[in-house]
Amino acid sequence: MAATAYTAASAVLTPRVPVTTVRTPRCCSALPYLPPPRLSTSSFSSNSIKQVSESRRFSSVQIRASSSEETSLDPNELFTDLKEKWDGVENKSTVLLYGGGAIVAVWLSSIVVGAVNSIPLLPKILELIGLGYTGWFVYRYLLFKQSRKELATDIDAIKKKIAGTE
Repeated sequence: MAATAYTAASAVLTPRVPVTTVRTPRCCSALPYLPPPRLSTSSFSSNSIKQVSESRRFSSVQIRASSSEETSLDPNELFTDLKEKWDGVENKSTVLLYGGGAIVAVWLSSIVVGAVNSIPLLPKILELIGLGYTGWFVYRYLLFKQSRKELATDIDAIKKKIAGTE
C-alpha cells in the first residue's frame, strides 16, 4: 500500500522536463550553449514522502462550514418562482428582445475590444488616459471632505431617479 502511494505521488509530483536535442551550430553564435538544469532526485523523493505522510495524517480531518441560518436551495422552488414571475410578465416579446439585444451587445463589444487591443500602442495610450482620468476623479471627488459630500449627494440623487422616488 505504501509503495503504491509513493509511486502514485512520485508520478504526480515529478516535474516534467522537456527533452531537447542539441544541434551543433552551423555558424558562429554569440550565445554560449547552456546545459539543461540538473534535478536532484534524492531531495525530491524525500519531499514527496513527507508530503504523502502529511496528507495521510490530515486526511481524516473534515471541515464543514455552516451559517447560523440553514438555507437550502430547492430547485423545484426556484423553477416555480421563475415560472410565476415569467407568467406575470405582460409583454414577453419585449423581454426576449431586450435579452437578445443585451447578448448581441456583449458579443459586439468583445469584438471591438479585441480589435482595439490588436492595434499597436493604442492599448497603452488608452491605459494612460484611464490613469489620468482616475487621478482627476480622485482629486476632484475623493481627496477633500466637501467634494466627497457633493459626490454622495449626486449618487443619492441618481439612485432616487432610478428608483422613481424623486
